[in-house]
Amino acid sequence: MLSEFERVLKKYGFTPDKAHDSAEIFAQNSLAGVFSHGLNRFPVVVDYLRKGGIDPKAEAVCTASFGAMERWDGQRGFGPLNAKRAMDRAISLAKQFGIGMVALGNNNHWMRGGTYGWQAADAGCIGICWSNTCPNMPAWGAKDNHIGNNPLILAVPKSDGEHIMVDCALSQFSYGKLETTRLAGKKLPVAGGYDEEGRLTTDPAAIERTCRMLPIGYWKGSGLSILLDMIATVLTNANSVARIGTFGDEIGLTQIMIAIDPSKFQDASVTDSIVDAIAADVMNSEPVEEGGEVRCPGMGEHRSRRDNLENGIPVAEEKWNQVLAM
Repeated sequence: MLSEFERVLKKYGFTPDKAHDSAEIFAQNSLAGVFSHGLNRFPVVVDYLRKGGIDPKAEAVCTASFGAMERWDGQRGFGPLNAKRAMDRAISLAKQFGIGMVALGNNNHWMRGGTYGWQAADAGCIGICWSNTCPNMPAWGAKDNHIGNNPLILAVPKSDGEHIMVDCALSQFSYGKLETTRLAGKKLPVAGGYDEEGRLTTDPAAIERTCRMLPIGYWKGSGLSILLDMIATVLTNANSVARIGTFGDEIGLTQIMIAIDPSKFQDASVTDSIVDAIAADVMNSEPVEEGGEVRCPGMGEHRSRRDNLENGIPVAEEKWNQVLAM
């Protein structure tokens, strides 16, 4: 998978190093079981490259710096690489100041936000990051789309690499999850949006047609979306959800990368013991269904990685054949 992604990206103007690093992000996402932002998203990115929406040679640059805070311009470069560099810098600032923040404007889609939360956790830092999107979700009480399902990521490090992480769009299901579920011929486990008749539905194809996603927590998810967009736009002075909606494609996004180094307060073993104790208490819950499992966020990803490394990565044949033919 890595070599096929790398081969295609080099054809579209990526240097060998950038092609490898970018391909690795897509392959790792599929390895983690997040197919919606791995293999399944790759053809979409190639389409943006074909149309010139992504400049493979552009790199993010720092435009303002103040202590532990920096503002960067992504220059419409390749989103995942710009985001990775921005989180690297936030981690570096956190190692110096205890906390670091990079406000990255004018970037392109970062693919899977969890990549950067995991990156911070691998460096021993708490990671907090989010991105805005095009207007792809109605505000609570509205019919038409004026807010984004802006993904929010929170990651807590563990020294054994079994990090705890939440990576969630502010819609009940991301568009990537809708596509993955549809391709698998399945229904959503709970209602995720509205069909053409304005009824809540578990049919992913119907929600894709209307683009009427359901915010998580109804009005609470709607409010979170609006505030995350406001904070990110204030810190970058770049593109809001509304402005991105005028571009025609989902480009020029605004992202925030925050890293916090808990080792400034305590040894990693103390952090581990705190995280383990809370996780153990949560997992000690009585399941609703007999034989069911209660787990902390991120643990399913560890399981998927182990399973896919042993048995191979499952793919949607339609998408894989599309990549092979590129």
